[in-house]
Amino acid sequence: MYTTLHCICLRTVRYNDSSAILSAYSRECGLMSFQISSGQSKEGRRRKALTMPLSFIECICDIRTGRDIHTIKELIPWGCNLLAINAIHIKTSIAVFLAEILGIVLRDSHPDSILFDYIATGIQRLARIDQGIGNFHLSFLYGLSRFLGIEPDLGTWKQGYIFDMSEGIFRPTPPLHTHYLSPEKARTVAALAMMSERNLNMFRLNRKQRNDILDGILEYYSIHFSHISSISSIQVLRETMG
Repeated sequence: MYTTLHCICLRTVRYNDSSAILSAYSRECGLMSFQISSGQSKEGRRRKALTMPLSFIECICDIRTGRDIHTIKELIPWGCNLLAINAIHIKTSIAVFLAEILGIVLRDSHPDSILFDYIATGIQRLARIDQGIGNFHLSFLYGLSRFLGIEPDLGTWKQGYIFDMSEGIFRPTPPLHTHYLSPEKARTVAALAMMSERNLNMFRLNRKQRNDILDGILEYYSIHFSHISSISSIQVLRETMG
């Protein structure tokens, strides 16, 4: 049955000489996999350009029950123009990194228009910001935690408390396990909650601070999503940040 879907592209993997498998998050059906034309044909080059990480596409798909990989009949760009992302190296690295994260955390997801809108709005923000770009992925991942059901409980925060990453709460004494942040690092969790598009440039972080915060976020995510620890694009992101 042919269905029109609105998708955010996450990743393409070569399937054979003339086709690739596209992983995309759709508003209508959640995470989907599609076989698309690839290679050096005119249509292959066109589809490759339209399916870069975090690109928006509208497609008419042949959706068949029982299949894991579906076929796209027609594909056109939709929504945000990503030239503003692809033209700036640091934004491209952030897009590839976030797309890889999303491909993991959305793996078992169901259609969720509110989550889809959060991701789409975030991509649009990345495209238009020109200050504080290096902090964008930190703010985005913190906000994403809310929609994944793992947002830290800031109502439990107090000065001098540690952050229990397994429970997502702040507490006065360390738990029996080792997944917790010291009081100093726990304050950073509260600071992340205050980040927004309008104040990203106000958070003056050096390379080490930014890497430490990202490591903490990824450790927190890895407790809830086991495959987060194997992110292949993180090294490129770190190098791009300088």
